[in-house]
Amino acid sequence: GQLPTWLQGILLRNGPGMHTVGDSKYNHWFDGLALLHSFTFKNGEVYYRSKYLRSDTYNCNIEANRIVVSEFGTMAYPDPCKNIFAKAFSYLSHTIPEFTDNCLINIMKAGDDFYATSETNFIRKINPQTLETLEKVDYNKYVAVNVTTSHPHYDSAGNILNMGTSIVDKGKTKYVLFKIPSSVPEQAKKKSCFKHLEVVCSIPSRSLLHPSYYHSFGLTENYIIFIEQPFRLDILKMATAYIRGVSWASCLAFNKDDKTWFHFIDRKTKKEVSTKFYTDAMVFFHHINAYEEDGHIVFDIIAYTDNSLYDMFYLKNLGKDFEENTKLTSIPTCKRFVAPLQYDKDAEVGSNLVTLPSAATAVKDKDGNIYCQPEMLCEGIELPRINYDYNGKKYKYVFATEVQWSPVPTKIAKFNTQTKEMLHWGQDHCWPSEPIFVPSPDAKEEDDGVVLTCVVKTEPNEAPFLLVLDAKTFTELGRATVNVEMHLDLHGMFIPEQDVKTETE
Repeated sequence: GQLPTWLQGILLRNGPGMHTVGDSKYNHWFDGLALLHSFTFKNGEVYYRSKYLRSDTYNCNIEANRIVVSEFGTMAYPDPCKNIFAKAFSYLSHTIPEFTDNCLINIMKAGDDFYATSETNFIRKINPQTLETLEKVDYNKYVAVNVTTSHPHYDSAGNILNMGTSIVDKGKTKYVLFKIPSSVPEQAKKKSCFKHLEVVCSIPSRSLLHPSYYHSFGLTENYIIFIEQPFRLDILKMATAYIRGVSWASCLAFNKDDKTWFHFIDRKTKKEVSTKFYTDAMVFFHHINAYEEDGHIVFDIIAYTDNSLYDMFYLKNLGKDFEENTKLTSIPTCKRFVAPLQYDKDAEVGSNLVTLPSAATAVKDKDGNIYCQPEMLCEGIELPRINYDYNGKKYKYVFATEVQWSPVPTKIAKFNTQTKEMLHWGQDHCWPSEPIFVPSPDAKEEDDGVVLTCVVKTEPNEAPFLLVLDAKTFTELGRATVNVEMHLDLHGMFIPEQDVKTETE
């Protein structure tokens, strides 16, 4: 096929790539050592490269020829030959664990630099052209967080907004929202942008010993949306996990009888909206988008009724009959919630306060809290992406992978949130990854551009490829076949040519 001449830049992606070191194996697919790969678009041609992230974790494991650094689903233990004192010390020092820097989930842009990220307090700077691993950054030096999300937001000035959980602070567990500036003042040029990091606000956890797990958060023009779900980490269990010989993942529990609470933080005043909004118990990983309309916050997420998704990816479940054997007990559902911020305070208990034309409701309960019921937009999509120019604004299109009852995507989809129409691309024996939308330079409409996805073939002798679709029609423009084995990845970003600094600069 033909690629549009304007498509110049690098598609950079990240995901777990190595699951066996020596004779030791990881338990969970999300634990594997990070493998970066990139597709560089230059004058109608595509160049591929891949490289393991040379994290401290990678280096320690390779040197020992076994897994010696614990990951979320795999607890690693010191060398059995060590003496009893060294072992005892290891056990004690693991109560607040020294987390891994195996940054395998996403790519983040900070200033002119790019970082591989995961959900711990470490990120690794990388060179997007050579995929070389550069310095390690510890968020904890700049803000007291033990875990962070891998899905930061960027405001119009290029500043990063992100969230993390602070566990250690005198038993005052809280969720911390922080901002990393995109550039630092001239006189501070030698300092990194992380030195200018500022805490926007913090939200106390509803339960000090059981903070909520979260993978992303939402953003509108004036508000930050944080969802505190009843899928929680048990801190006491986590502190003793090492001694008990279990993984940290076993310290996560979903309480289906609990509520899910919505927090809305005003970006100007940095204060939380005082009205309490909630919905039924759910588990979710990905926010799609959010916007404000007539005094309401509208936000779209992909939610499940249980936490079976994480369990699916234990490697023992990913055997040869994987597609037949692993069935989700809860299908991902795209839900739209509508929260009326400005409502009649004298409204009767039980009345629906949503005044927008929407199937979503928000009902005042007898305690003065507001119970939200979503509108179901569609089912069976995951790894959602949008045209990021519409982030926090009213929008139409979601680009996503399509999953039915198995967690591995078989198609990619374009969903219109307004008309509920869906377009698909799929072929036999193809597993596509998260689709990334790249707007065309003279875009007039939200879907003017292309969609890029890496496709792995389930037939071992068929080559994987990068697929380029016309975002409007979802027809194939071209594909670049890669003659090496390609891994299933998680997330990534497209870096336009002008954002890649060349080595000489």
